[in-house]
Amino acid sequence: MMTILYEVHSGLYVNMTNKCPCACTFCLRQEKDHVGNSNSLWLDREPTVDEVKAEFEKYDLGKYKEIVFCGYGEPTERLYDIFEVCDWLKSRECPPIRINTNGMADLIHGHSTAPEFKDRIDVVSISLNTPDKERFYELTRCKFGIDSFDAMLKFAGEVKNYVGKVVLTTVETTITKEEEERCAAICSELGVNYRIRPFE
Repeated sequence: MMTILYEVHSGLYVNMTNKCPCACTFCLRQEKDHVGNSNSLWLDREPTVDEVKAEFEKYDLGKYKEIVFCGYGEPTERLYDIFEVCDWLKSRECPPIRINTNGMADLIHGHSTAPEFKDRIDVVSISLNTPDKERFYELTRCKFGIDSFDAMLKFAGEVKNYVGKVVLTTVETTITKEEEERCAAICSELGVNYRIRPFE
């Protein structure tokens, strides 16, 4: 059985792809195949939209604080399938929907995707990782190259106009306090939230 939905704390997480344009040096999936108490998040194949909906039917969504698109891949690789699932969820009673992303949606799809998030996604959480363009590329080894950092920031600045909340994150203890201050300044300039998340 593939793990399509899994629970983390008070959220119900959605694992729809293992594809990712990045090969981050710190990626959790290099060390283990699961998160928390989940089964393996490696997929035998990508589930169809209908299979994802069928999995949701097995859960009482009222139990959860949020639904989070975040698995062992970059969710926006399947952005339009995710939007189809979101439209279906929003037609029912569901908690707020968050997507955890590396911010490469525009590069993956070749156009500005931000307007399409409207009325589908409530919170966009983007991995900022570092305030430095060169260091970002070193850490993420993104297939889109050195300009991926600027593309991620551009996406963050645009998508804030279409969703309730945008958060850029770094991981506690992985960068210096001075770098965290620079990250906070970037977020302030973009008009988005900054969060230092615990290392897991």
